[in-house]
This record gives sequence, C-alpha cells and structure tokens, in this order.
Amino acid sequence: MRALAGVLLCAALSGCDRAGPEGDTFFPLAPGHRWVYSTSRHFEGTTPQLDELVIETRGAEEVVGETAWRRRTDTGATYWVRVDETGIYRVASRHALDLERTRDDPVRYVLKRPYEKGTTWRVSTTAYMLERRNATPRHVSTTHKSFPMNYKIVSTDAAVQVPAGEFTGCVQLEGVALIRVWVDAAFGWREMPLTSREWYCPAVGMVKLVRSEPSPSRFMVGGDYTIELLAFD
Repeated sequence: MRALAGVLLCAALSGCDRAGPEGDTFFPLAPGHRWVYSTSRHFEGTTPQLDELVIETRGAEEVVGETAWRRRTDTGATYWVRVDETGIYRVASRHALDLERTRDDPVRYVLKRPYEKGTTWRVSTTAYMLERRNATPRHVSTTHKSFPMNYKIVSTDAAVQVPAGEFTGCVQLEGVALIRVWVDAAFGWREMPLTSREWYCPAVGMVKLVRSEPSPSRFMVGGDYTIELLAFD
C-alpha cells in the first residue's frame, strides 16, 4: 500500500514557502521540507487499510540539460519536477528497484497553466484498485497498463479540511478516465469510469487526493484510495 501511495503521489507532491523557483505557489520546489501523509486503501465491503507516507525535498539537479527539482518518498521513489510558464510537470522518475531514472516523454503535468477554472490537460494512468475476483490476471493494471485521464481545474478558490488543518484558496482538480474491461461471458465488456480529485493549496502544495475506481459487477472488486496531509515542515 505504501508503494501504491508513492506511485499516486509521484506526479502530485508539494512543498512549503521557503525560497524556490519562481512561480511555484501551488507546488513549491525548494529543498529541505518534509511532509507526512495518511493513506487509506478501501476496497468495497472491507475495512480500510491505513498507513503513512513521508516525502522530502532534496534540491536541484540537472536532468537532460536543464534544472529539475528532486523529491523522494520513504518508499524509495524519486522524481524530478520543473515549473515554467506552461505549468508544473514531472520530467523523470526512479522507483525503488530501478537502477536508472526514466525520463517522461512527454512530460507529465501536475498543474497546467493558466491556473483558471476550465483549464484542461491529459496524463496517462493505470488502474490501482480494480481487481477480478476469480479470474487471472487478477489486477486490471496488468491488462490495462496505460490509458489517458483527462484533468480539469474545477475551482481556484476551494476549501478543504484534512488532519493538518483547513486550507482555503486552493486549486481543485478533477480527472476522469474511461476504460473497457472484460467482466465475464455473461456481462461481456463494460465501460468503467475512474476518477481522481486533487487539492493544491497556496504555500503548501497538494493536501488531498481521492482516487475512485468502483466495481462494475459482482465479479470484480474496486474501491477508493485517499491521501491526506497530516503534517509538513
């Protein structure tokens, strides 16, 4: 579960208000910060599985000839982020078992400018929660390794309550992806919506993420994955 949280946050992590690259209000990139997130993995009909995830900023490095800002999770994932006039985006990542970092081509936007209601962009994703009950391969991600999720800024003045406190003036995103999954011979193919809701707040960054992957039938199981900010310094 901690590894899953690291994957979900790999393109959605934040900082605080120390000096950093200009223009990173909703995703500060300065070194020397530490965030603690609570994670809840809740499959339908089961008790939520709870854990924590810690992220630290590690400073700037050169990636493909340009400066990028490095972040690392306590699950062993490292990723590199840039910010410019087009928005905030990830340019490379390396997971715990990887020997080398992998370049994002194309880059993966976290927030696309302008930071206004209605701004849209697209990012590739996979299924994190959906599983087949009595069939193989069990995890839907093995057959649907990558598909697009369409993001939209739905508010630039949202309020959100998490264990770390109440935050206002936040940018709220909604992401929607549709995938077609073979359920069984009786039900055939089903089109399924996967959604993501995210909140990015001034001088803090991402404070909450809710990924929802409901099951389309009794032959599959789905659920929600929630990440909330506990503390930052």
